Amino acid sequence: MSVGNGEGGDMQVSELVHAIVPSPNFNERKLPITMLVVHYTEMKPIEAALDRLTDPDAGVSAHYLISEEGVVTQLVSEAKRAWHAGTSYWRGIKDVNSASIGIELDHPGHGLGYREFADAQFAALVPLIARIAGQYDIPRANVVGHSDVAPLRKIDPGELFPWDRLAGYGLCLPRPAKLDQVDPFHNEGAFILALERYGYDITEGRKAIEAFERRWRPGKIEGKPDAQLGAILWHLLLERDRGTAR
Repeated sequence: MSVGNGEGGDMQVSELVHAIVPSPNFNERKLPITMLVVHYTEMKPIEAALDRLTDPDAGVSAHYLISEEGVVTQLVSEAKRAWHAGTSYWRGIKDVNSASIGIELDHPGHGLGYREFADAQFAALVPLIARIAGQYDIPRANVVGHSDVAPLRKIDPGELFPWDRLAGYGLCLPRPAKLDQVDPFHNEGAFILALERYGYDITEGRKAIEAFERRWRPGKIEGKPDAQLGAILWHLLLERDRGTAR
């Protein structure tokens, strides 16, 4: 059964969704769904974020907003193109909004007191991602953060987002378990080109490196490659090329 028309598009009733608040900020997709992008709101209280995501003058939206208490609100039909990623790029796709589902997490972000993500929120996020990834056959490598697809502008969901826990459910790629001790890249330029091969926008190399660190080595974000970071990227590329990192 679907509900609503016009604002938000027709939305399917789901047991994973607790509320529907239609946003007028969407249009038609031009690409099939192959990605999922995780964001934080960096706004408090949640009502402020909800107001902005449904404000026609703001021109932003997402498909879902999850509160810190685990309440899932749908704003835009998955069939429609929500406006969550902005200017972005991932693995050759420049219109990330057309190719993705966007999930906003109610969170103060770096601007309002960055902190761990709530367990109740994560518990609501996991089955939602599992259902979406399964329905659209989204590869684990395409479950990413906003900073991955927009490294020049964004740092969310940030270094405290529990990617390792999400990977434990098979919903995103895990960090490579075994790392070579030798840096496979001869210099920073070679590392940046490898980042481009993996899928990042390298328009500003240091920002791309920081985005990669934020995702794969959150304990040390310096914007410059070293042997450990090089080994992580090398193994991710090897796994992708072998077809084991879908």
